[in-house]
Amino acid sequence: MTIHREGYPTLVLSFILLFILTVSCKFFFPALLLPAVVLSVALWLFLVSFFRKPDRSIVNNDNNSILSPCDGKVVVIEKVHEPEYLNGECLMISVFMSPLNVHINWYPTDAVVEYYKYHPGKYLAAWNPKASTENERTTVCYNIHGSRVLLRQVAGALARRIVCYAVEGKSYKQGDEMGFIKFGSRVDIYLPISAIPSVKIGDKVTGNRTVLALFQK
Repeated sequence: MTIHREGYPTLVLSFILLFILTVSCKFFFPALLLPAVVLSVALWLFLVSFFRKPDRSIVNNDNNSILSPCDGKVVVIEKVHEPEYLNGECLMISVFMSPLNVHINWYPTDAVVEYYKYHPGKYLAAWNPKASTENERTTVCYNIHGSRVLLRQVAGALARRIVCYAVEGKSYKQGDEMGFIKFGSRVDIYLPISAIPSVKIGDKVTGNRTVLALFQK
């Protein structure tokens, strides 16, 4: 396991600030030095854990299986109308990521990106139904098996930075990194209405490992 590239600026800056805080306590508030050291170490280790990058490489590529694009908990499985790009009825599965989850986002199948857009917006709680349409978010859509799959990274109340690496016209393999969301947030995946869910609401899922759904053969 390594540290994700998105974490280095935050980790360096936080280390400097926490070091300054600890040194200041030593000179100005010596009685608080031990609590400050303990708090600083605990906070920095939490940040290290947050930006961890586990090995989630795909061993056997299987594009009939739609893998979870992130770690977290399934909070929505429902038929919805997707108005931004698909403009039709879809099966939506939403995965909520807590601050303790790995926050990398992966492509659930092979993909050739045909649409990408960033939307500025609000920072409602990620589990709020309006978050998918009103929060800061990105939309990525691609075609596979003759059907379109749409992924939406959604910011939460704490997540104030969404990173998306998608480039229109570029090809990606199942398990390639799509992006990263800092702190609590969610990923919505819109599938063909014929897709068969393999999970249920409340299930904990692992990115690049858990099968969310299967394409109808």
